[in-house]
Amino acid sequence: MPPTNLRKYRGNFIASSLDEQNACTRRQFIKTSAATIAASTLASCGWRLAEVKSNPQIQSSLDLLYIYTWAGYTDQDLLDRFYDETGIKVVADVFDSNESMLARVQAGGGGAYSIIYPSDYMVQKMAAQNLLTELDHSLIIGLDDLFSQFKNPIYDPGNRYSIPISWGTTGLVYNSKLLTIAPTDWDYIWENRDLFWRRMTLVNDVREVIGCALRKLGYSYNSTNEEHIKQAYEELLVLRPAIASFTTDSWRSQILVEDLLIAMCYSSDAAEIKPENADLEYVTPRSGSSLWMDTLVIPKNAPNPDGAYRWINFMLQPDIAAEIVERLSFATASTLAYEILPEELKEDPTLFPPKSVLEKCESIAPVGEYEEIYAQYWTKLRSG
Repeated sequence: MPPTNLRKYRGNFIASSLDEQNACTRRQFIKTSAATIAASTLASCGWRLAEVKSNPQIQSSLDLLYIYTWAGYTDQDLLDRFYDETGIKVVADVFDSNESMLARVQAGGGGAYSIIYPSDYMVQKMAAQNLLTELDHSLIIGLDDLFSQFKNPIYDPGNRYSIPISWGTTGLVYNSKLLTIAPTDWDYIWENRDLFWRRMTLVNDVREVIGCALRKLGYSYNSTNEEHIKQAYEELLVLRPAIASFTTDSWRSQILVEDLLIAMCYSSDAAEIKPENADLEYVTPRSGSSLWMDTLVIPKNAPNPDGAYRWINFMLQPDIAAEIVERLSFATASTLAYEILPEELKEDPTLFPPKSVLEKCESIAPVGEYEEIYAQYWTKLRSG
């Protein structure tokens, strides 16, 4: 989509909106305060950003860091703190989809960035295209504190190119006051499509939408069987007339005023909006859904790799990671950050689903030549 060229300047933070949908996504901040750990405690754990081990082979300007991130992953308080601890100012451009980010990087527009925030499957794709720098783990503090499932992820074995920063699931948010029977699985929206007529939305994401139909049929989110993908498309055609729109963010205001009854969304968005209406509930479908992970990577030819490592270490600080859970409503991959969260957040199944739910979920993976097939059916579905 064409850029809006809208730029916002605040202190050390420059946020560039590349798409009109960027204003509110699953990565948007909420206005809540976060618990912090005393600086002395952090120092005892080894976090002194100004003293992070530096590789003399990657010296570069340390006064400016360009990052390419999802909307809402940074705010002024976060960037001010980073500046206070490192003396580095941050310039942040934002994107609204992995595909638009990749397109810009491939076109040469990503050469200015030292940190990019791709999701799991996109890390694998970017690494295969030789777009990423192999990380020097000796320069990173906090890797040992990650939960075990994030230390050797299938999309990036050994965390060779990426560091997990947040994760969640995709599911359904609904108004429990208006629905007498709560949803438990994807087939619920098909069975009740007449009730939800034009009062239901799906996310604006090809792999998520076709993926949920694949799971409904008992197939993998990452199917490379063309017949399975076709069947999923045909299932979605049945549902299409009842769908009000394909949107990743505008469902929020609509469901709050009860224009919508149910919406497909990301768990972080559901966790963020639920406090605004006590009747809203979120469910991860029992047959399985996507388990997404957003990461930090350093692109090839990053202009400030030293600053990039400092940003990674900053984001892995336990108090910063815990603050992100509270302010962004993302689950953290850090065991130390999890330990200092309030009990109500630790026990929130929207943020931290039980193991029985997670065992049914899949990370979205690249599907090679079948991406074109997914895209063709997506175009047909959206234009119908």
